[in-house]
Amino acid sequence: MAKRNILPPFSENLIIERLRFENPWWVTNATDEEYRGLKYRQYFHLFHPLVEETEVRRAVVLMGPRRVGKTVMLFHTIQHLIDSGVSPLNILYANIENPIYNHIPLERLFQLARRATGRETPENWFVFFDEIQYLKDWEIHLKVLVDSYPRNKFTVSGSAAAALKLKSTESGAGRLTDFLLPPLTFHEYVFLKGLDHLMQPAEMEWKGNLYRFFSTINVKELNLHFIDYINFGGYPEVIFSDRIRSNPGRYIRSDIVDKVLLRDLPSLYGIQDVQELNRLFSTLAYHSGNEVSLDALSKASQVEKYLLRKYLEYLEAAFLIRIVNRVDDNARRFKRANFFKVYLTNPSLRSALFSPLQATDEHIGNMVETAIFAQWMHREWFIPWYARWNNGEVDMVSIDDKKLKPQWALEIKWSNRFFDAPGDLKGLLQFCQRNELPSAIVTTIDKEGKETYNGITLHFVPAAVYAYVVAINTLEHKYGR
Repeated sequence: MAKRNILPPFSENLIIERLRFENPWWVTNATDEEYRGLKYRQYFHLFHPLVEETEVRRAVVLMGPRRVGKTVMLFHTIQHLIDSGVSPLNILYANIENPIYNHIPLERLFQLARRATGRETPENWFVFFDEIQYLKDWEIHLKVLVDSYPRNKFTVSGSAAAALKLKSTESGAGRLTDFLLPPLTFHEYVFLKGLDHLMQPAEMEWKGNLYRFFSTINVKELNLHFIDYINFGGYPEVIFSDRIRSNPGRYIRSDIVDKVLLRDLPSLYGIQDVQELNRLFSTLAYHSGNEVSLDALSKASQVEKYLLRKYLEYLEAAFLIRIVNRVDDNARRFKRANFFKVYLTNPSLRSALFSPLQATDEHIGNMVETAIFAQWMHREWFIPWYARWNNGEVDMVSIDDKKLKPQWALEIKWSNRFFDAPGDLKGLLQFCQRNELPSAIVTTIDKEGKETYNGITLHFVPAAVYAYVVAINTLEHKYGR
């Protein structure tokens, strides 16, 4: 029998050289200037304290969709550690996607890094493994490290959000802390583009109390950026690149959508017909914000209903879509969720799959609604609903889980018509009256103010301003402020 030609593994010296290349701060005492010159995402201030917490024996799992800035956040964290006095020789970064690290246990990489730096003592290290999903059984390797080296802090990241969440939940109880980095919020977009001067603090009276709000000094300019955000704003790299924006399909679709649909999800869930999944996602993206049923969706996508439920679960786990369920005009939930809405978690996915939208396009209303829902989806503790009955609908309602009563209602419009004709908001007014809600919010293109109609106070807010307010207040809530 002929001998199999098996290539030898990479030598340890070659691996050590690669580690030295990926960790320039071992020599320069700083991360590459390329990363130091980039602005922090606002989520950085929530993330780095988890990494720096060494009293609790837990690893941090940074997960999120592709291209939202996870690797940049790791390098910002590394620089922050160095600036805080941590020795650069006690910081390790390794990108597990590199083939040179194939099949190498994480513990072995840690050992080789200590040899490379001359810091053989396995204490007071901060270790970062990027794209961890490329290592089989990574969660087992990570748990071993956490248990074996309690005086070190381990952080991993990965783009296969569905796979990471599944394995972290199943195998990492008590040892892993998840941190989800979502696509850019509109507030972050404004911050990164240096547009903060367009916003100014304000207050809104709600149920007799004053709440923190914002307004804009130039709604026309803000709206231009809001449309840009809807088309391109989910990814930090895209908002600054004219080359990518000129052909978003080539970048976003091939590098983000296709890799998730054709590689991440099939490898995790054993999906056989990836083209069928791709066709379904394209259908959902085109109709983001519309109410659908399994019957109608099956006909439109040509996918059998029994597979639809699974595919929807996969796409939601991958943080590509969010399913929103329905209540009736009395805010009662339906026993069977025959009808529901599906939203893209990032509105710019639609422009990548089809084409960018203008402010006057037919589908812009649905994408404005998608963009506003995307801001709310960053609140893990919040479950949005929409209300619909025979002769009315409300775009978003919040239900008190204990009292099972609505707390507030929101109607999302990309129109000024209702500012001058509030009585035409029949569904919203009916819902508020039946559920004893004294007020509600209605978004507009650029009109702002309030009007009382049949005892209901309607607060009219430009959609772009409202998206900004939800996003910045979400971060403030996460900060505990």
